[in-house]
Amino acid sequence: MFENVLQELRQMNGPQKISIPIHPDKDGYIDKECPDEKCMFQFKVHEEDWKNIFHDDKVFCPMCRHEANSQSWFTTEQINEGKNKVREYLVGKINNAFHEDARNFNARQSRNSFLKLSMKFTGKRGVDYILPMTSKEEMELKIQCKECNARYAVIGSAFFCPNCGHNSAEETFSNTVKKIEIKLNNLETIKDSLLASVGKDDAEITCRSLIESGLNDCVVALQRFCEVSFVKKAPAIKVRFNAFQNIDAGSDYWKQATGQGYSDWITQDEMNMLKILFQKRHLLAHTEGIVDQKYIDNSGDSSYRVGQRIVVRPEDVRTCLNIVTEIVKTLKTKL
Repeated sequence: MFENVLQELRQMNGPQKISIPIHPDKDGYIDKECPDEKCMFQFKVHEEDWKNIFHDDKVFCPMCRHEANSQSWFTTEQINEGKNKVREYLVGKINNAFHEDARNFNARQSRNSFLKLSMKFTGKRGVDYILPMTSKEEMELKIQCKECNARYAVIGSAFFCPNCGHNSAEETFSNTVKKIEIKLNNLETIKDSLLASVGKDDAEITCRSLIESGLNDCVVALQRFCEVSFVKKAPAIKVRFNAFQNIDAGSDYWKQATGQGYSDWITQDEMNMLKILFQKRHLLAHTEGIVDQKYIDNSGDSSYRVGQRIVVRPEDVRTCLNIVTEIVKTLKTKL
């Protein structure tokens, strides 16, 4: 009686491959998600590059550089929607089989029979195809890797190419500059919001921390850019650990590699200011900002006495960012 239903059930009992198409967004990008549960960073890759450039055995997360094969990068939304679509598709096939069996049963009934039986199945008929999944809205920051030309898109920032895993010093520096500017530009908004929710003390502490962290970000941005770029420019020269956190040492290394140092690219006043700001960052990292004699000797800043705590203003961070950006801008022409 239920030949079609039994046949469908037997087929479903064996291995099946059901393909669900994923449509790209209007710019040609498809959604991906880091499979590492600690990260789960969502990004996009260009559909053509995913087919033609990316490797099946190795894809990298643009945020944390987690590595996994190409079948591991479906988003949580895609997995959930895919499960629903497959469930609906299989239920539809069973329903269609019930409808077919009911039709066959009714067709076999004799019109001259004293007892007439009929069968009716009310389940919704299914279709023989699965509709494609649509991509989420496009992401504004689109990047093309300078090493392999793979195109990808993110929200906010990214540090690694998902195809080759390359860490672009320029891209990382650009992301850091953007992060610092966002902090500075939104200080008043953040402060007003915190004043209304947690009070003056917490608002003041939070904003001061954001300002001081911006100074640290400037130092780390220059350090990271120089470390990566110097190895490419002068691989034979061995650089001591954290040398580019020191203005004089970093400048000397570049003079060895290019014949010029920081003092050739920025004014002496900027050089002196950068030394002070880098030394302030050193205090924040190692003494909670409390001035020691070493700070005064290394920075030449006589406006503080030993035991005081340094003050970092938003304009200090902007000044540091501008000078560091000028150095990196010049360095790019030397690489």
